[in-house]
Amino acid sequence: MTQRTQITLDSEQHRKVRQRAAELGISMAEYLRTIIDRELAEPTPRGDVSAILGLADSGGSDIAQNKGAYVSEAVASQRRR
Repeated sequence: MTQRTQITLDSEQHRKVRQRAAELGISMAEYLRTIIDRELAEPTPRGDVSAILGLADSGGSDIAQNKGAYVSEAVASQRRR
């Protein structure tokens, strides 16, 4: 069942709503219902980002902490050749 509702928009709001609805190829009413549905929708639960941070962690690598030393060592070994 639908309910008829009347709202008042200022001229600029009305122009922007009418323009956006036309861009989408839908009526102003459909566009406004879409906005209302989106606003009232249940929020999508966000996952815990920390769960993905350790995916590639082998537990034994210290490359990020010591990369400068490793690069220096590699360059030095190339110079010795």
